[in-house]
Amino acid sequence: MEQPTTTLNNGVQMPMLGFGTFKVPDGEITAQSVKTALELGYRHVDTAAIYGNETGVGEGIRQSSIARKDIFLTTKVWNADHGYDTTLKAFDVSLQKLGTDYLDLYLIHWPKPLNRETWRAMERLYGEKRIRAIGVSNFHIHHLEDLLSACEIVPAVNQIEFHPRLTQSHLLDFCKRKGIQLEGWSPLMKGQVMDIPLLKNLSAKYSRTVSQVVLRWDIQKGVVTIPKSTHRERIKENMQLFDFEISEEDMLLIDALNTGQRTGSDPDNFNF
Repeated sequence: MEQPTTTLNNGVQMPMLGFGTFKVPDGEITAQSVKTALELGYRHVDTAAIYGNETGVGEGIRQSSIARKDIFLTTKVWNADHGYDTTLKAFDVSLQKLGTDYLDLYLIHWPKPLNRETWRAMERLYGEKRIRAIGVSNFHIHHLEDLLSACEIVPAVNQIEFHPRLTQSHLLDFCKRKGIQLEGWSPLMKGQVMDIPLLKNLSAKYSRTVSQVVLRWDIQKGVVTIPKSTHRERIKENMQLFDFEISEEDMLLIDALNTGQRTGSDPDNFNF
């Protein structure tokens, strides 16, 4: 079944389901995982400079039978590379490792004091058509407001931690109003969603795994989701989301699981 896409604020089409690579070791494991995901039907791959696996991601793309133009590829500029000149250099390093001459999406990985200078560099790269869309990651509303007060180009995407225990509804609403697509990392809470009784019940009701219920909930919320796995069967399972629908009543029940619990860092307290 054809996967849905979302139209970003500059008209670029972004697949709603992506393949995440956080903590996947570089080399053959990353290459094989990416190749497998692409051959199973994924067309969106997410990595980052700090993951240390951009080389493996690029190799997996080359080993697959999928043309580069048919893949939506994302990477991110790391905190140590914030600033105008350093961002430009970091971008070139990422392209070299990935073995490509353009990106579909480039993100500021975490908000830092040099956000504005970093964004200026990204706007330049976008203007040079070396990136199809630019965005941010882990930005709270106040980070976005600060950037929006100075930027020429509104971010196309904000990638944040998003799952049933952390719905960040105010941030989701803010991004919708500003035309910023929300994208969720850690959608399965590092496996913790498997232990939530409601999700187990819904899994039985829909004859789907807990993972599939959660990822389908993401997509119905209008949030791009990027689960990751290195196991073929799990990679396949995580993309079988488009032949069922969660009822509005059950969507609200999942929404109500929100407790504000994070599996990662709060962007206001992240100092790396």
